[in-house]
Amino acid sequence: METSERLERLGENPFAKLHRLLADIPPNPDLPILNLSIGEPQHAPPPILAETIAAHPDLWNRYPPVDGTPAFRNAVATWLTQRYDLPATLIDPMRHVLALCGTKEGLYLAAQMAVPDRKSGQIPVVLLPNPFYQVYIGAGAMAGASLIPMPARADAGFLPDFDALSPAILERTAFAFFCTPTNPQGAIASLALLKRAILLAREYDFVLAIDECYSEIYDQDPPPGALQAAAELGGSLDNLLVFHSLSKRSNAAGLRAGFVAGDARLISQLRMLRAYGAAQMSLPIQQAAIALWQDEGHVVANRAAYRSKINIAERVLGNRYGFYRPQGGFFLWLRVGDGIDATRRLWREAALRALPGAYLSLPDAHGDNPGSAYIRLALVHDDPTVSDALSRLSKVL
Repeated sequence: METSERLERLGENPFAKLHRLLADIPPNPDLPILNLSIGEPQHAPPPILAETIAAHPDLWNRYPPVDGTPAFRNAVATWLTQRYDLPATLIDPMRHVLALCGTKEGLYLAAQMAVPDRKSGQIPVVLLPNPFYQVYIGAGAMAGASLIPMPARADAGFLPDFDALSPAILERTAFAFFCTPTNPQGAIASLALLKRAILLAREYDFVLAIDECYSEIYDQDPPPGALQAAAELGGSLDNLLVFHSLSKRSNAAGLRAGFVAGDARLISQLRMLRAYGAAQMSLPIQQAAIALWQDEGHVVANRAAYRSKINIAERVLGNRYGFYRPQGGFFLWLRVGDGIDATRRLWREAALRALPGAYLSLPDAHGDNPGSAYIRLALVHDDPTVSDALSRLSKVL
């Protein structure tokens, strides 16, 4: 497949589609515009971020190592071990951890690295949850794979069913994306589901990429992790890559600081690929990232702030629009009948910018888009703004 064909398969990203959808619709001039379409944290980053960067001006003129410094990788390994109660020897920071400039580039590059031209003599398959984070479809399409969306509907707890995949599909599968807590629905995968996915990846020899970037924003119970599941399966990290970021955990989306951990062979291959084409995380930023991974106080406060917004949503929306308390993350996934039409109305009548669920989903085998009845709202603003936005939504819809 030519590069131009692969780019054509991508089409517009969700936010370009949203811009085009609303371009000719004037928002209500009597109301200030409220943008809840994008999951960009609006809470202030913890002071230690800027303080740590300012304390290391001497490091800006040095090239950082591709892997991340030993101190960065040690901080990550320590955090993972404590957060998921892992055996002390499970994560070797020098073999199992790689620094990333945010998880987006890591998720994308991992698929380019791991998807071969053919799998079982056929075009390889990349699995992705449906709905999905846009990078998954971009990574699979640009790797030249067939994209197989796994439904994650309400009647299945908004989680994909790996056991519903046929052996013929699994034999061709080279790479599988999975996000927990899920974006946009906020569902949390159980340890049993994570173990089943890992075992399938090993049985059919594909890479399982678990995106855990919302793992520290949860309503009640901390989400289990894929490394925790791997430890309970005996401790092998084969076929597994786990991705984390400070963007949501520490309100540091602009820091571009994340990591991937897992299978030492895959980490080594990804390191080689990144050395050719990816930016390295600057040393002052790595110092700030270390400080953030070592501090849980700001994460606890951040989680409480998001829980307050969910409380507001529960109070304002009640049981309308299929509202439920998301187990994790900071999105509302609201059933409004026609998500595209509702998005237009909310913009025109309430100056409220939402994202149609259809822009985050692919049609299934029957041509039905599982996101078409939904809109996604990001509860990232302060409490009064969230309350105002949801009150406007209720009046319009």
